[in-house]
Amino acid sequence: MLAAERRDLLVARLRRDGKLVARDLAAELGLSEDSVRRDLRELAAAGLCQRVYGGALPSSPALGSHANRSGIARESKRRVGARAAELIMPGTTAILDAGTTTLAVVEALRPDLSARVITHSVTTAVALADHPGLDVFILGGRLHKRSVSALGAAAAEAARAVSADLALLVLAGVHPDEGLTAGEAEEAALRRILIGRTADTYVLASIEKLGTVCPYKVTGLAEVAGIITDAPAEHPTVREFREQGVHVIEA
Repeated sequence: MLAAERRDLLVARLRRDGKLVARDLAAELGLSEDSVRRDLRELAAAGLCQRVYGGALPSSPALGSHANRSGIARESKRRVGARAAELIMPGTTAILDAGTTTLAVVEALRPDLSARVITHSVTTAVALADHPGLDVFILGGRLHKRSVSALGAAAAEAARAVSADLALLVLAGVHPDEGLTAGEAEEAALRRILIGRTADTYVLASIEKLGTVCPYKVTGLAEVAGIITDAPAEHPTVREFREQGVHVIEA
């Protein structure tokens, strides 16, 4: 089997099984584990998988620019955002994350809602500007152009000074074994701080993020109150969540 054919096979297996185990593939294909690992490194460099100990998992498609991500799974994000908006009660303080799914939350908020919103996202803050009943507090810091949000030491310091009843976070990778992951170390670090400053954190997971992994760990699933998704109950990742006792809220 040619190297290109072998890599095509690995991509097809990853889509079918949701994971690749280097040892098993080496035995099946009659190759050394080093050869399989080399193939996995090449796939990871091309953005086709995320390497983990012993093999690889699907890489999240939600790592592009804000403009590119806005065109992915629009209806799924709309449904998830609408369900998440229902969790923001009058008088509460809510943290809203950066991300295109968060904009769907903003669009679904009741016009008569009176609450306080904390965000590090420029686009989220701008979208909230015309809402009459919301008091919006913006966390400052270095502008991260891909997500159009504040990151870095200043944003982290500002995050440590707030507290909230509710956080609605958007993570690019949501996996039953690897937990919640982000594309960059600073993104992961800020979200860990926000989770620690919030009574209840919910993860907004449109269907394309389920079962995928990014390079940087945010936290395990046990640290959040629930996952909001519109994926069907028979989705393999949703089934694994429920088997682990994760609270899944259907959108």
